[in-house]
Amino acid sequence: MGSPVFSLVGYNKYMQTVLITGVGKGIGKALARKFLAERWFVIGTYLNTPPDFTHTNFKTHALDLSKSESIQNCVAEIAKSGAKIDILINNAGALFDDEETSVVVEKLRQTLEVNVVGTIDFTERILSLINHGGHIVNISSTAGSLADSQNFTHSHAPFRYPAYKISKAALNMYTRTLALRMGREETGITVSSLHPGWVRTEMGGEGAEMSPEEAADGIYGVAIKRPETGGFWFKNERVSW
Repeated sequence: MGSPVFSLVGYNKYMQTVLITGVGKGIGKALARKFLAERWFVIGTYLNTPPDFTHTNFKTHALDLSKSESIQNCVAEIAKSGAKIDILINNAGALFDDEETSVVVEKLRQTLEVNVVGTIDFTERILSLINHGGHIVNISSTAGSLADSQNFTHSHAPFRYPAYKISKAALNMYTRTLALRMGREETGITVSSLHPGWVRTEMGGEGAEMSPEEAADGIYGVAIKRPETGGFWFKNERVSW
């Protein structure tokens, strides 16, 4: 199991470091394995259950993005370690209204709390630990694209999961505004939204097109490339907002 707390002894300051939220399963777990295989130091967060593997260069923390105290505690623990982040991947997210075809306000609140408010809170608190020239990657979805006509015409899901779609559109706007801010402050930090693809995870379902490992490869390629800031990407191709 991953260790929820680690000290300066556990952190290797001589390696490039990536911080990935939601490494307990799915895409996040595959991303952690991909970066480890590429000789990165990986800091991961998990919601309820730590990942089921260990590695010398892999340390984990509990994080519930719906709770401000959990966010504060997680960031404080990472800061205590002395870690400096080269890439932050905001992968953790939630889908509460998969079968809904109209907005259920309580599910909308739950969704925004995790996918938007919690993600932004965590990012803003961790900013001081991100190295100059770093990369912030927000895992979004074409479900949040206003220009993607499939969101409105797809035969099996034109009206489904509206809260999730709203949350990803909002996350994309955060990407844009943060990118502008980082440029103005001359931090050298790139900010990107990434569509991972339709992935066989608990959220994506068994009928999805891609494995978590395939999605992780695509995300990794964009994350280390540091493309033009403020963009929306799927693998190495721009996605329409």
